[in-house]
Amino acid sequence: MSSDINDLLLYEEINEIAVLTLNRPKQQNALSSDLMNKILDKFNDIEKNKNIKAVTIFGNGNNFCAGHDLKELKIDKSEERFKHLFELCSKLMLKIVKLPKPVIAGVQGIATAAGCQLVASCDLALAADNAKFATPGVNIGLFCSTPMVAVSRNVNRKQTMEMLLLGEFVTPSKAREIGLINKVVPNENLKQETMKIAQIIALKSPSTVAIGKEAFYKQLEMNIEDAYKYTSKVMSTNMLKKDAQEGISAFLENRDPKWSDK
Repeated sequence: MSSDINDLLLYEEINEIAVLTLNRPKQQNALSSDLMNKILDKFNDIEKNKNIKAVTIFGNGNNFCAGHDLKELKIDKSEERFKHLFELCSKLMLKIVKLPKPVIAGVQGIATAAGCQLVASCDLALAADNAKFATPGVNIGLFCSTPMVAVSRNVNRKQTMEMLLLGEFVTPSKAREIGLINKVVPNENLKQETMKIAQIIALKSPSTVAIGKEAFYKQLEMNIEDAYKYTSKVMSTNMLKKDAQEGISAFLENRDPKWSDK
């Protein structure tokens, strides 16, 4: 792992898993524009790297991510600057969704505003038992409009609006109950448990996972008839892949499959 204290983003690869760590602990890992650009650049590298099968995201220090860097928002108060910053954040969140490899968040401490958006944008999320989630923008006169895009696609309407309108913290157990995260684990086991999930995924066929992830997000935005037409076509295409044929043969022959990523 990169260990330079000035690195905004730490990176390492462990057993075909990319491990990204937000490294602004004194700022509660707030998403500055520089940090967001570094994450985007790293995702672009990961997308091209066939050796990487899954991605994990952690926050260095006591917290996962406190959202946008409010001090940065105070430097340049032009509409053009604000638009650029929020569009950059949206680009980052969309990159996570469109990345053909699963992205898993490991959350400790606070995940607020764009930090909560980051959790909601990931495919899976585990939380430490000390985690706290919130979309508190309403408390400072800045409604969490972009975070609500990701949150509302994980959490039902009433619960999302409660988070947005009250701006209060949600416990990890509540976050799991409403669909924001997958699992709550002891803080000391967070990285281990998150990596365990990533390692299970890394054993699957990469091409199959990529096909499935893309189809999942696309069908969510369709009506049910169109969703079935689309996914039927996806499954037919998937069946023609070598890995599908290998997986079926391996199952019938009671052996482990040997994936070719084709």
